[in-house]
Amino acid sequence: MKCLILAAGYATRLYPLTENFPKPLLKVGERTILDWLVDDIDTCDAVDEYIVISNHRFAHHFEAWAATKPQRITILDDGTESNETRLGAVRDIELAIQNQQIESKIEPPARSLNRDDVAPSYLVIAGDNVLDFSLTHFIRYAQEKGTSCIMRYHEPSDTKLLKCGVVTIDADDLVLRMTEKSPTPETHWACPPFYYYTAADAQRVGQGIAAGCGTDAPGSFMAWLCEQTPVHAMEMPGRRYDIGNLQSYEEVQRTYKGIENSNH
Repeated sequence: MKCLILAAGYATRLYPLTENFPKPLLKVGERTILDWLVDDIDTCDAVDEYIVISNHRFAHHFEAWAATKPQRITILDDGTESNETRLGAVRDIELAIQNQQIESKIEPPARSLNRDDVAPSYLVIAGDNVLDFSLTHFIRYAQEKGTSCIMRYHEPSDTKLLKCGVVTIDADDLVLRMTEKSPTPETHWACPPFYYYTAADAQRVGQGIAAGCGTDAPGSFMAWLCEQTPVHAMEMPGRRYDIGNLQSYEEVQRTYKGIENSNH
């Protein structure tokens, strides 16, 4: 399994902190946001490579961070240099999957004992959130379901629902419908930016873009995919801390206590 970390945004609402520095490398406590995410995921021993998708301006910061980590981490520069010219999350995902396919044809197949040589599955996550629960729960859930998967949580605020993905599910967690930033949300089940693609579904990102799925919000591809193939939605077992502006960052700094039961 590969883990794609979406980190190519410019975080303009966090200026001046992020004017010349990437939000995923801001510290929460004594660790960066990416440290919290990667070190937790690594406890599951399911991911053999982390691919951080960066814009051109911040790629060198991620390279320096990756050099300090024991995990196999690849930094992919998407070539953009401003918020106005950004590719959008779904096109960044497409770029990363295409790049991995090229690399898999060039590199020796015996590099790793647990490497997916031809068509790996993908854990796709936003690099600017911290969680108080382990993402290993989600990985195990997806492996048990055998389908592409999303997470869901109950969002009581009608206003906040307008800004995120919303799902309708059946009694077995199967996604019946998913909308991204709908003006008329159907339920109060909101979707955080954490996704699992099966190997087969990861190859359909380009097809989704060609069919007209949105490319800015990362959930747009999943909203399209739900109409093509079964997708399941795990209820989030804890809290997600979305660092969107200076106020929310300061709040996370005060209140975040780390990940509970990371190996359970």
